[in-house]
Amino acid sequence: MAWFLFIDESGQDHKESPYEVLAGVAIEDNKLWDLIKELHVAEVVHFGRRYSDGHRELKGKKILKKKVFSRAKLNLDPPILPNEVPALAKAILDDGGVNTSPRHQKALALAKIAYVTEVFSICANFGCKIFASIVDQDAPQTASYGLRKDYGYMFQRFFYFLEDCAKDQQGILVFDELEKSQSHLLIDQAHRYFKHTLTGRHRSSLVIPEPFFVHSDLTTGIQIADLVAYCMSWGYRLPGMIEPVRLELNPYIAQIRPMERRTVRSIQGNDNFVIYSVCHISDLRTSIERLDE
Repeated sequence: MAWFLFIDESGQDHKESPYEVLAGVAIEDNKLWDLIKELHVAEVVHFGRRYSDGHRELKGKKILKKKVFSRAKLNLDPPILPNEVPALAKAILDDGGVNTSPRHQKALALAKIAYVTEVFSICANFGCKIFASIVDQDAPQTASYGLRKDYGYMFQRFFYFLEDCAKDQQGILVFDELEKSQSHLLIDQAHRYFKHTLTGRHRSSLVIPEPFFVHSDLTTGIQIADLVAYCMSWGYRLPGMIEPVRLELNPYIAQIRPMERRTVRSIQGNDNFVIYSVCHISDLRTSIERLDE
């Protein structure tokens, strides 16, 4: 048996996002296809068709941007009935050049908001687990050539989760395909971590060291991770995280939190050290680099 950890990022362009987020969604292998089928059905239910057919991607920055929530609040007379939403949404998706009325735009916005709600509901029903490293945009960067701290923390927490499973499980890492040179760099860093460090070699007993890279627009698991990363950047806050939130995303955060993991380990003499699957990182430098300040 195995768990796939689908991993994606949000906010790495350092433009508008308040935090960089590396998010992972763990899905058990024997549940993956049934989950994907339910998500495909949910697309048709809400949009009247598969939204992601063709060139469209179900990315957070497109379907959860502020404009979507503004359009969902449009006052129309007569109001749009719930059973009218899928047909109107389908019409604008089929031909956005013709079907551009406020009713079509509001229906599509309502469909997007409801669809994401159902995505997280389905994930919870299938026992998905959420892992994330949330990094301050101005976090000091490391000069080390080792594995980035946000990746290291995520691999650590995924490993602890696999250790806690009642039966032996293998972890498979699946990333959104990066620009080829970046993908090679991440592979090289992962190999060095899992092969040449004591901690990495230990964790490779459960986490397969060779990550897979896939196209996000073709891989449902990556699309879920993207939605999680986007919602966390704009709406999830831990102590010490001071950036403002978008309140309209709070219902999604309420759905995400129960899918987080909590475990206890013996760390530096503390036998009851609590470790959460979501962490906040304010400094990406190694401990040695911080001591050299």
